Amino acid sequence: MLSKADDYPIHQLPEPIATSGTDRNFYDRYFFNGYSPDGEVFFAAALGVYPHLNVMDASFSLIKDGVQHNLRASRLLAMERMDTRVGPIAIEVVEPLKTLRLTVGGNAHGIEADLTFHARAAAVEEPRFTYRIGPRTVMDYTRLTQNGSYEGHIALNGKRIAVERARVLGTRDRSWGVRPIGMSDSQPVAPPRMPQFYWLWAPLNFEDRFMLYHKNADADGRPWNTASVIGELGDAKPAHMASCHSTIRYKQGTRHAQGATIDVVDAKSAPWQVELEPRFQFYMSGIGYMHPEWGHGMYRGDDVLGYDTYTLADVNENDPRFQHVQAFVHARLKGPGVEREGAGVLEQLVVGPYAPHGLKGIFDPA
Repeated sequence: MLSKADDYPIHQLPEPIATSGTDRNFYDRYFFNGYSPDGEVFFAAALGVYPHLNVMDASFSLIKDGVQHNLRASRLLAMERMDTRVGPIAIEVVEPLKTLRLTVGGNAHGIEADLTFHARAAAVEEPRFTYRIGPRTVMDYTRLTQNGSYEGHIALNGKRIAVERARVLGTRDRSWGVRPIGMSDSQPVAPPRMPQFYWLWAPLNFEDRFMLYHKNADADGRPWNTASVIGELGDAKPAHMASCHSTIRYKQGTRHAQGATIDVVDAKSAPWQVELEPRFQFYMSGIGYMHPEWGHGMYRGDDVLGYDTYTLADVNENDPRFQHVQAFVHARLKGPGVEREGAGVLEQLVVGPYAPHGLKGIFDPA
């Protein structure tokens, strides 16, 4: 089937854009988060396209007064990937790699938004993520990450929240490739083995610069994908660090961080360190990650809308639905002649054993 995208010179395969090779797990996703320095405003959004499942889904979450409000939408893709609107939630690329617009139109659940993302710095292409379990390729995708600011507004039950560009910062990413989506595999690779996945991601904003860090590692602690970048604002090329390492201090009885330290060394062998102090958790199931019913790519029917809330103080953080989090953090950065304070998130998903931290079982707490 031909689609609107076929009129753009973006083909990667000798076939229409409606298809992407032969892997049913191919996906294409937008992610956004935004926050004020004091955490009074915190929101996140995602929109995913699943060409071979013929599904598009989207979600928008807002934390207000200790409650996380989650609006989720799903529809049939109808093999048309250029119409990035799912129910009331839509994303518009105003200027590629510079400006994007996220809107949430009127709906029965009282959440609306009109937010424009402006890049603060150049987009960063992260190292390609390729992860195999035995002979099975589970993940193979590319991701760009970009820090920015927002302007516009959010409304909750008729009460308008102003989003000022000078105050509300955040991060967006775009990823595409292969990762588990939709229903789980009916025949995993043999022999059966315990699930294991270790993931940290820390995109951070400071007054005159930004920092990125991520780590994927196996059960013995060996990183299979890790990198860090520190960059100045504007179009300057960000500096990739020569090495990076993180130290996590867990909240007792959970797999979530009470605090964290990230140490990096730049290309000139100079050390940098950032201390992260979590203030509260954003639960990623609010935008579909690991959600048992609204997981990414799950078929919900055509044009379906859902809504629920999480009271943050009441969440059982050992429930599998709430293992994947982004902790809103206060960040203190020190480097050669540099001391800055800022904010960001520490995303954490730790499934299965991880020997360096003494973690055992699938979700046994620290």
